[in-house]
Amino acid sequence: MQLTKISLYDNKVYILYQTDKWKTKSSRVCFGVFGLHSHAVEAARKNNLTNSESEIEIVETTINKFTEI
Repeated sequence: MQLTKISLYDNKVYILYQTDKWKTKSSRVCFGVFGLHSHAVEAARKNNLTNSESEIEIVETTINKFTEI
């Protein structure tokens, strides 16, 4: 497992979720938090997270901010 340093410069991280094909919040499973959008996409491809029954969702969020995601 390789650890990646998250850039605090822009205070943005990308959370990778796998959901059902209707993208309901109740079906979300978190697969990781990434410093770059491209890293989240690469991880989804590498782990075959999309198929006919599921989708991926990448949510951009600001760190050090208290909100519900």
